[in-house]
Amino acid sequence: MTDLYTRRRFLSVAPLAVLGTALGSRKLSAPIVWLDAHPEPRPGITADLVLTRAQLEARGVDESVHEIYQMVREMPEIADGIDCYCGCALRPGYRSLLTCYYAEGMASGCPICQGEAQLAYRRWKDGQDLARIRRAIDARYA
Repeated sequence: MTDLYTRRRFLSVAPLAVLGTALGSRKLSAPIVWLDAHPEPRPGITADLVLTRAQLEARGVDESVHEIYQMVREMPEIADGIDCYCGCALRPGYRSLLTCYYAEGMASGCPICQGEAQLAYRRWKDGQDLARIRRAIDARYA
């Protein structure tokens, strides 16, 4: 009976081991991102935690990046409903693209965070809703 259990156990785990070995031998060039992973924007969300101009200047951030932070400050409810494709999700406190622009975020030096914000802002200014903006983000960054 022990052999049967051991054989069953082996056969139930063997496909996972083969899959893990196959995936482990590949080099991934980008983080794995699940489709439809966009968070729902929180009701009443504000840009209060987005770094200010003074905070950015103190960090020596380039002027062009200041403009992107201003874009995010204008549309916090949109940025809070977008997932970031750069790997920010692995950082503590991450929730959405909006949190990439908080003090703990990485948007001041990340071209993906910045690109997503610029794309979202242009489309938001054109009157597109969050669903269309998400599709555009997914089409470019997924």
